[in-house]
Amino acid sequence: MTKLGGVCVAVFIAFLGICELGLCMQHQNDNLIRMKVEGDEAIPNSDLIESLARFAIQEHNNKENAFLEFAKVVKAKEQVVAGKIYYLTLEAIDAGKQKIYEAKIWVKPWMNFKQLEEFKCAHVVSPFRSSILGVKQEGHKLGWHEVSIHDHEVKDAANYAVKSIGLRSNSLSPYELLEIVLAKTKVIEDYVKFNLLLKVSRGINEEKFSVEVNKKLGEKFYVSWMEQDHS
Repeated sequence: MTKLGGVCVAVFIAFLGICELGLCMQHQNDNLIRMKVEGDEAIPNSDLIESLARFAIQEHNNKENAFLEFAKVVKAKEQVVAGKIYYLTLEAIDAGKQKIYEAKIWVKPWMNFKQLEEFKCAHVVSPFRSSILGVKQEGHKLGWHEVSIHDHEVKDAANYAVKSIGLRSNSLSPYELLEIVLAKTKVIEDYVKFNLLLKVSRGINEEKFSVEVNKKLGEKFYVSWMEQDHS
């Protein structure tokens, strides 16, 4: 090889080295771009989001030996990192109770990588739906609202109250429910309060009682107070 030829080869190799270095630097820059954390963005529900929610539940069940059942995705956000992190709020059924969970899932599609980073219960869904009780919720405040005296939850609360009145009385004659005169309810987190005005009979006598009956999720009714109404 001539001296000139050797110089040309060296220059060519150097050129290739520069190009390769440029490509490597570009590849590194791409990685840096992927690593840049961007703000959370709300994303619409999709088949992907639902599949991630089901994945999160399955991973939690396997780890904790639990038996959660997927119900629905409440909301979803994504964050761009080295891949994407999905923040899901989802509803699942745990032993018949509806609960809201928050899940954090890290996904790298080009590596076929998917990992559950965090899974926790946010709160229990109240079984006493405002709509079922005929109550309209305004903002986050829910006070006393008059409801139908024919609602089955109201009737159950009234019957329980009458039994409690009988147990607290020294009368040998049993109390019987004649009429639910007025019913109001207040839904608070995982329990409901019933404020009732009841007309009852004891033998040939008729009486009225104002009572407040509470029922917490998964528990029985209990009377918090009662008093005879002489109006």
